[in-house]
Amino acid sequence: MPDATTFTRPDLTTFTGLDDLGLVVTGQRLEPDRAVLACRVVEPDDWCRRCGCQGVPRDTITRELAHQPLGWRPTTLLVTVRRYRCAECAHVWRQDTTAAAAPRAKISRAGLRWGLVGIVVQHLSMSRVAEGLAVSWNTANDAVLAEGQRLLIDDPARLDGVRVVGVDEHVWRHTMKGDKYVTVIIDLTPVRDGTGPSRLLAMLDGRSKKAFKDWLTDRDQAWRDGIEVVAMDGFAGFKTATTEELPDAVTIMDPFHVVRLAGDALDVCRRRVQQDLHGHRGRKGDPLYTARRTLHTGADLLTDRQQARLEQLFANEQHVPVEVTWGIYQRLIAAYRDPDRAAGRAEARSIINALTQDVPTPLVELRRLGRTLAKRAEDVLAYFDRPRTSNGPTEAVNGRLEHLRGLALGFHNLTHYTARALLEAGGFRPQLHPGL
Repeated sequence: MPDATTFTRPDLTTFTGLDDLGLVVTGQRLEPDRAVLACRVVEPDDWCRRCGCQGVPRDTITRELAHQPLGWRPTTLLVTVRRYRCAECAHVWRQDTTAAAAPRAKISRAGLRWGLVGIVVQHLSMSRVAEGLAVSWNTANDAVLAEGQRLLIDDPARLDGVRVVGVDEHVWRHTMKGDKYVTVIIDLTPVRDGTGPSRLLAMLDGRSKKAFKDWLTDRDQAWRDGIEVVAMDGFAGFKTATTEELPDAVTIMDPFHVVRLAGDALDVCRRRVQQDLHGHRGRKGDPLYTARRTLHTGADLLTDRQQARLEQLFANEQHVPVEVTWGIYQRLIAAYRDPDRAAGRAEARSIINALTQDVPTPLVELRRLGRTLAKRAEDVLAYFDRPRTSNGPTEAVNGRLEHLRGLALGFHNLTHYTARALLEAGGFRPQLHPGL
């Protein structure tokens, strides 16, 4: 049992956090759908702002503010604000309520904090926040996003300490109207150092060299000089922008996209062979179609049944192109999984050399893959000198943004989506919840 001396007299003002807002509770009313607290401003504020003379009370007005819900019951503050009139210059003014809420705001500062914590820490939808505050969706969205922009996103120290950057494209709108791609820039420094998860730094409209280059140009020179590594996919625009703006940074084509290139070549080869042999796309019962997922499984992870399926598939001489492409795909996976980084680098170099020398003409997919890897050979091999530096965490952030879009049932406004994405994946949770 706690010591009785640790308790104080019940105080509704303290319980509801209004003493931090410069208010005191004078009454309460419970309605079926909300709680209403009558409040007044503590400080008198009776000195004229124009001439400095003391004013006299004139009348009062009531200001209504949405407050943080108590027990998920929406709470409304009815704040009585006194108006004064200067006896000397006849100037009329109101008591200062900026401690409780910004001018013309409809939500108290405590309510804004609650909404921001709900969005960032608890991953609530904006509709749920609006319901908790008993305000419209537009009111909640505008106020909470503005508070997040002011308090978190616009923090000048937000980009400090960034040394490893990941850049990738992201599909934010699954319609044909307008540009559906954005460029996401991720801080991979915590992942490389093993100190924490990646975080979203910026989301840029469009997918182009110019978008990434302009964002880098806007950063100060000291920040750009501190960037050591940039991880990216095979898009040449990101590579060119990095070379021009960060000449001292090492560019890495991360394993996720390299393996995906090989996997795409395997899929294209399988479909081509399927079409050449049967004259139609894969159907249920076709060996190549049945094995489509098994072909993408790492050789060291195959079950006995999957192994038997592949042996049966490759026993057919007509499937040799698929077998050869599958072999290159598996060699790439094995190179990245090799615990000996030097051996993995040597194997990757061997694969690139093999794909650029005497590849039979019928293996068009491998020839195309070889040309791509040869152009970016230095970027592919650079990963083995800097382990734990890949765009895998960038893809993880993309997954969180996919979840955000599902939670919000989609976005139509890119500005709102960018702000919500930064609040969702910008690494702000520890700032709002020290226990995380």
